[in-house]
Amino acid sequence: MSDINIKKIKTDSDLEIKNSNATQKLYIETYGCQMNVNDSEIVVSILAENNYATTDDIKEADLILINTCSIRDNAEQRIRGRLTLFRQEKKRKPDLIIGIIGCMAERIKEKLLEQEKLVDIIVGPDAYRDLPNLLQQVEDGQKAVNVLLSREETYADISPVRYAANGVSAFVSIMRGCDNMCSYCVVPFTRGRERSRDVKSILREVGELVDNNFKEVTLLGQNVDKYKFEQENGAVLNFASLLKVVAETYPNIRVRFSTSYPQDMNDEVLETMASHKNICKHIHLPVQSGSTRILDLMKRGYSQEWYLNRIDAIKRIIPDCDISTDIISGFCTETEDDHKETLKVMETVGYDFAFMFKYSERPNTFAARKFEDDVPEDIKTRRLNEIIALQQVLSEKANASKVGKVFEVLIEGTSKKSPNDLFGRSSQNNTIVFPKKTYKKGDLVNVKVLKHTSATLIGEIVD
Repeated sequence: MSDINIKKIKTDSDLEIKNSNATQKLYIETYGCQMNVNDSEIVVSILAENNYATTDDIKEADLILINTCSIRDNAEQRIRGRLTLFRQEKKRKPDLIIGIIGCMAERIKEKLLEQEKLVDIIVGPDAYRDLPNLLQQVEDGQKAVNVLLSREETYADISPVRYAANGVSAFVSIMRGCDNMCSYCVVPFTRGRERSRDVKSILREVGELVDNNFKEVTLLGQNVDKYKFEQENGAVLNFASLLKVVAETYPNIRVRFSTSYPQDMNDEVLETMASHKNICKHIHLPVQSGSTRILDLMKRGYSQEWYLNRIDAIKRIIPDCDISTDIISGFCTETEDDHKETLKVMETVGYDFAFMFKYSERPNTFAARKFEDDVPEDIKTRRLNEIIALQQVLSEKANASKVGKVFEVLIEGTSKKSPNDLFGRSSQNNTIVFPKKTYKKGDLVNVKVLKHTSATLIGEIVD
């Protein structure tokens, strides 16, 4: 889950009805991955029960929250810039409360709260239920902090308010935290240990989405392959079993998941995907580096050989599956030979899409404590540019291979470039644009691909 973005609060009609008598206004921005988006939906739900309606206008807000990401330094810098802007708004409106929630909360709480005085409230990912109490502390003139991590909290009983959803697809968290302890990653420190959510609560939430006419769900976890829940009868439900029960309980909704971990992805998951039409044929399998030596330093727990074995299994069991990945250039001690190994793996796999970044040292991680960030910035940049250039070629080739084929597409809305065209995603997660005809958002249609760009497929609906 690597896509860094900003999602501004959207006013949700159900929330406005629920808060018709609310006297306070909430403005929230979300940075980072899908898990953060889902967390923001949980926060909105909690505050909706505590007299807060939503607004997309900062000037209306009584409370501004930023849900933060600590994966890369540039995300933190963008967040600091937003906080500076919000402090200017506080000069106009002294009672305005500004808060940081999410992954940055624990790591830099002292700086933001005491040294820089940019925020009034700081709340970690496992403490969102405490928000009403913390807000009361601020209103009583105190600074408020709760960044305690939990081994039990999954927010299983909370129905998220889908403020950021498109009305067609939504995220459902199936587990929280991570035990992998990759040497470069802050997630285990910001989100705590792995714990899986009760399958009954997952099915309840998916059922609510079905009842509200959503057509697709994405099951979320830092490492979904580690999902494990012991049921009342003592039987243990693993991720493959969860996928099966969701797909079979709700056969008319498409099911995606993110993110898989190469060391833990097994053939049972792949066979479950292959045997259920409504489980989407797309897997995001982060490689990070193609060099076994670098993977060992990263503490990824697998080799290049192991990773390619998993790729071979995907292609054998699900021949029509698209594969995307994450790649980091310039990790500590990376040589030209290590970099070439990454390029080799990319060519071997033929990724359809990739998230690609330069290594960004994160404080207190194993890599920051034990390794020197010794690859010069200009070399990191050059290697990243080579990775990006290769991926553009691979994406172009992948898209070209789809011309002439027919894909089932879930319509997500009107094309930004033309009101006469719609766009949607195939099971393989390709964006396809096509003439509207009489169809609308939420419809499932068969689309024949006629041509392509480097990022988009263009086609027409066929019977």
